[in-house]
Amino acid sequence: YPTDILLPGMKLGWDGTKNLNKTLTSWASENDPSSGSREFKIEKWTVSHGLLYDTGKLKYRTGHSYSNIVNIYETEEEISHSLNITPNVSSISLLQMTYFGSLQLLEFIGGKRHILFNFPEDICDVYNTCGDNTYCNTSWNCVCIAGFQPGGQYDVGLTKSKRICVRKSQLSCHEKEFRKIRDMKLPDTEYAIVDTKIG
Repeated sequence: YPTDILLPGMKLGWDGTKNLNKTLTSWASENDPSSGSREFKIEKWTVSHGLLYDTGKLKYRTGHSYSNIVNIYETEEEISHSLNITPNVSSISLLQMTYFGSLQLLEFIGGKRHILFNFPEDICDVYNTCGDNTYCNTSWNCVCIAGFQPGGQYDVGLTKSKRICVRKSQLSCHEKEFRKIRDMKLPDTEYAIVDTKIG
């Protein structure tokens, strides 16, 4: 049962046989190891994601860089993420949910700490930062995807408003055109049906 740290060989995520979700919970502060307000957990969506919550509100969703550092195991009974156990006894890696709200992959070599991965990396990691039919580009601007344009309505939240991107033309079921968009996070799969057998 991890607290704020996941060690190699430990599992983070859902255990269907025990109906248990193992999460990482931050410390309350740098010097207070009681449970803090930040939590990293694995959602049991069709394709699992790592989600970072702050005081119960979803703040960030992991992307492909996170998938490169963990082993992801998905079956009917279990959805888990874990770190590799390395045979190198001179170093140890661990994943930590920090008290200030960052998920870090740390490596200790000869008593020195190295940060190998830090999440979130930038403003584009903020969950749904741009809104529907948009993407966050390398300049950290929200841009409408091809075939969409800024609409006249705003999606108003409690702290900020986001311009909505709407279709430039009506959707036609006769068109057979798909656009390839590179280096994007996959959309949420909470309500999606995904056939994992398709290559």
